[in-house]
Amino acid sequence: MRILHTSDWHLGQHFMGKTRQAEHQAFCAWLIEQVREQEVDAVLIAGDIFDTGAPPSYAREQYNRFIVELRASGCELVVLGGNHDSVAMLGESKTLLAQLGTRVIPGVCEQLDEQLLVLHRRDGTPGAVLCGIPFIRPRDVLLSQAGQSAQDKQQSLQQAIAQHYQDLYALAEAKCAELGGEVPIIATGHLTTVGASASDSVREIYVGSLEAFPTSAFPPAAYIALGHIHRPQKVGGLEHIRYCGSPIALSFDEAKQQKEVLLVELDGSGLRQISALPVPRFQPLLSLRGSLKELEGQIKQAAEQGSAEQPVWLEVLVGSDDYLSDLQLRIAALCEGLPVEVLRIRRERGNTVAGLQGQARETLDELSVEDVFAQRLSSEGFDEGEQARLLELYQQVVSELREGEA
Repeated sequence: MRILHTSDWHLGQHFMGKTRQAEHQAFCAWLIEQVREQEVDAVLIAGDIFDTGAPPSYAREQYNRFIVELRASGCELVVLGGNHDSVAMLGESKTLLAQLGTRVIPGVCEQLDEQLLVLHRRDGTPGAVLCGIPFIRPRDVLLSQAGQSAQDKQQSLQQAIAQHYQDLYALAEAKCAELGGEVPIIATGHLTTVGASASDSVREIYVGSLEAFPTSAFPPAAYIALGHIHRPQKVGGLEHIRYCGSPIALSFDEAKQQKEVLLVELDGSGLRQISALPVPRFQPLLSLRGSLKELEGQIKQAAEQGSAEQPVWLEVLVGSDDYLSDLQLRIAALCEGLPVEVLRIRRERGNTVAGLQGQARETLDELSVEDVFAQRLSSEGFDEGEQARLLELYQQVVSELREGEA
């Protein structure tokens, strides 16, 4: 059986005032082409299909269009909820999408066996049993107890998540026996594991509770498809536990990464092979660093990757000249007439100026609530570490409020 593992699409993301709609549309078309070429039996999206719990209408349309077009390829689809996704929003179309060969697990289900799925080959025969585990919220598996220390809460949450995996794996083993025993078991997850290398765009999930989940706590599945970390990587050097990473760069520190999806081949004996399929770069994105003199040459070189229709998006970190008060004007002069657009200027000493071009044209309609909050934070004089921490706490509160309303 052939599984295509992907995650962290973040449909609807606004990147410093820029939409990623065209990139996501190009990626969806490319992915369906890969499904056909590689004769993929099932696609797994391991969380964060959307960037926010209330995605814009065009992002929902992209999601629905992808499902319809994938259906025509003869491939099954499984969508797992991530920490960015709204359980209620993903779940509202679950029954309808099941008629199109798409199964959605937006959050931990009341009945555990609802998270147990049989994946089929193109000929209709069972190819794998899936332990479909989405992002696990603490309230899904834990009851709050008075008097617990932070360390106690972390240990309790880790144990509860591990128990959830073990209980579902036990059901999977029983299902395999029912199917004749020659069917591999796959598991998913949307969480941070011990030793995983993250990037700037990855949000802390369990604020103050769980730093990372140990690989030893996973059950002995043939393959474990993980989401949340945007850098593609093996976990703990283990071949069968993988983050596929995000399909597009979601922050400037991801600009140099080769994005990929993973083609996973299994048979009755277990995992046979994993192949990385490189995702084309649909939008040039670069981070440049140096003095103004050095940046002049770097910007000209970067411009070779762009065009009038698709300029290169730049982050510029100014080194020895960072004391100058007119950096925006100077960098704008360096970019004049070139197919580049500077989205962020950073001074070596940590002061950030966002949105050199387009800021004057920016309106509330073009910004998400997270963008507005982030811009307000930047105007209050907090350092970057404090800003990141406050933004994470804000995002968690908003997510909990949305779930409460649902």
